[in-house]
Order: sequence, then structure tokens, then C-alpha cells
Amino acid sequence: MSTLASLHPRRILVCQLRQIGDVILTTPALALLKRRFPDAAVHMVTEKKCAPVLYGNPHIDTLWDLDKSALSPLNRELAWYWKVARQHFDLVIDFQQLPRCRWIVGFSGAPVRLSFAGPWYNRLLYTDIVTLKYTYSAFHKASMLEPLGIQCHDEPPRIYLSEEERLEIRQALAQLGRAPGQPVVTLGVTHKDNARRWPAEYYAQLAANLLEAEPGIVFLPLWGPGEEGTIKALLAAMPPAVRAATLLLQHKPTLRRMAACIAEASLHIGNCSAPRHMAVAVDTPSCIVLGASSDAWTYPSPWHQTVRLGLPCQPCRGDSCQENFRCLRELRPDAVLGTALALLRKRFLSEPAPDMGARLDGSAVQAYTG
Repeated sequence: MSTLASLHPRRILVCQLRQIGDVILTTPALALLKRRFPDAAVHMVTEKKCAPVLYGNPHIDTLWDLDKSALSPLNRELAWYWKVARQHFDLVIDFQQLPRCRWIVGFSGAPVRLSFAGPWYNRLLYTDIVTLKYTYSAFHKASMLEPLGIQCHDEPPRIYLSEEERLEIRQALAQLGRAPGQPVVTLGVTHKDNARRWPAEYYAQLAANLLEAEPGIVFLPLWGPGEEGTIKALLAAMPPAVRAATLLLQHKPTLRRMAACIAEASLHIGNCSAPRHMAVAVDTPSCIVLGASSDAWTYPSPWHQTVRLGLPCQPCRGDSCQENFRCLRELRPDAVLGTALALLRKRFLSEPAPDMGARLDGSAVQAYTG
């Protein structure tokens, strides 16, 4: 490995194509890079579907969003990689080693190409290989920067929302009947993997228990394209009183709107998926239900808690189960209630207390179309 602590790059490229949560978890490394090299132009390449979580990030000078649907035929794909790579980078940092990342790294010809200890056949592409530290996933990523003289201790992920984006969500919730200062609990009930998706009916029961303990709260389910079925199951399982306290935004779901919803919330409750990382990135407390996932995804703060059944097989980190996902089936809502309620109440011991007596009227889920 070369000596990199004295490096003074003029142009830096960071590669993290996907997934949405992983891209959010790259933002501490971006902040640390810009702090260490304030005069360097930092470029970032990511997939188009993930790019919105990086909009407005002050630590990125140029954002390259890869649209896979537009990279056909092969000559067009290779031309795009060449265009990105040939920006005269002094330093390329590859957090993923995916095939598309490797094309860009190989084309770049950068004198320093930094990555982790991946498969042996990838290593010829990189000038410097780093053994990453096993810790919180964002710190794990940022530990790749240590040869550059960069140390990561507690730099949190960040999503930079505009005041206009925040105001849009506040206005939408107000039109649905949310009173000023009324606590909102976002529910991240969706996940593509069965091993990480707590049953929708359990979320419905947990919401009922929370509403009984704190009658002034309202709930805001979150979903993305193709996840409407899970939301319908959630609403169908809710008792009428809980449906009356549930707000349903009907405008087109986007990553930025989802982040703004979580930023407006007093607490986020959900599965191990992108919204949990959004909660950290916008300073909203979170209570996360864990099945197959490990605690490596949990930001080390008392404001971000996880609940798991505690079976010997956890965390298996898999997506299949011979016991039909017992870790989720047997984790009942009562076991999650205490953690969620403590976070919610702690939030309002630390801030001016809102009007907890405010309630929504009506028994049907209210909808707003923006």
C-alpha cells in the first residue's frame, strides 16, 4: 500500500451505485472527504433511483446518476462509463466493486484507486486495498478513508432537505387535519424481503397500543412504488379508532417526500430498510424491528433503538428461513411497545410539549392529493 496521508487530490470520485440505504450511509464519508480536502472537487456516481437522497448535499460538487435503462446498446454504456471516468481524477474511492463501478475505475487511470478487500480478481484494478473496521455500517464505509489521514468517530448520515420540501409536507398534513405541533409517527411497514418485514397486522396492533397510551398522536404510513398492497393490509388490520388517526398522503411517493415526512415526525417505527437510515439522516428518533438483520445498521445513539426476539439464529442475514420467519412471527406488538413509547415520550421531555389532546375527527382514512 502506498503512503496516502500526504495526498492532495484535486478531483475525487466516489462510487456507490446502490441501494438507497447504502447511498445514505455513504454521506458521512463524503463529509469527511470534503473536510479533509476542502479545495478538491468531489464527484459521486450512483444509480438514478438513489440520486435524490444526495440532492443538495454540500459535500458533492458533481453528481453522476446512472440510468440503467438508457445504457443500451453496449457501446452507449461503455461511452457513459468513459465520460465519467475521464475527468482527470487523482483519487477514486470504490465502496462497492460492482461491475459498473469497475468499468469506471478501470477507465479512470487515476493514480490512486482505493477500495476494500474484495475478491482476488478485483484487486488488480486498485492501487490500495483497505481492511474495513466492523462497526456501524456508515463508519464501516468511512474507515476506508483512514489511509488518507481521515478518522470517523460519530459523523452521522445526512439528507439535506429544503425548507420548501418540509413546508409541502407540513401543509399536506395540515390539510388532512393534523393540528399544529401534533405528534406524527411514521410507519415503515414495507420491505421486499420476507426475512425483514414484520407483519402488517402487528404494526396495526402496535399503533392501537400507542394510540391508547398517547391519544394525541397520528400515524403516517410510508410506501414506494409497488408497495401499495402492504399499506392496504395495514389499513385493513387497523381498528376504526386507529384508522381515524391515520393520515394517508396520496401524491406520488418520492424519496425526497418520504424523507420530509420522516423529518416532520416525532418518531419513526419500521423495518430494517431505507426509511430507518432516513430517520437518522434527518434527526428523527427511530424504533426498528429486526428479523434477519444485524445491529451493524443501527446508528449508535439512544435515540435509535432496535427490538428483536433474540433467537440463537439471529442475525442470520439471510432472505429465507426453514422456520417460516419465526423471529418476526413470534415478536409480538407488546414486546415493541415499551421501546417505541419510551422514545416518543423522551422526545417530548426534551422539547416543548405539543397539544397532546388534539385528535382527528372521522372514522375513515383521510387522503390528500398533491
